[in-house]
Amino acid sequence: MSVQYRVVVAKKDERVDGPDGADVVVTVPLVDSAAEDFDPTVAYMRGVLKASGNTGEILQLLKSGAAADVISLLVAQA
Repeated sequence: MSVQYRVVVAKKDERVDGPDGADVVVTVPLVDSAAEDFDPTVAYMRGVLKASGNTGEILQLLKSGAAADVISLLVAQA
C-alpha cells in the first residue's frame, strides 16, 4: 500500500509526502493540522481531514499513528 499525505497551505500550495498515484491520499489544511490539539482521527471523523482510498487502510494509518507522524513533519516544514 502506498500513501500520499498533503497539507494544504493555500490554493495551489501544498506540502506533499509520498508518491503520485498512491493507493491512499490524505489531505488536511495547514491551519487545522498546525493546531496544538490536532488529532488526525478526530479530524477525519469531523470531515476536516479528507482521505481517499480503502477505508480500512485509512483507519489503520490513523490508529497506528503513522498519519499523525507524517502530518506533523509536513506542518513543521518552513
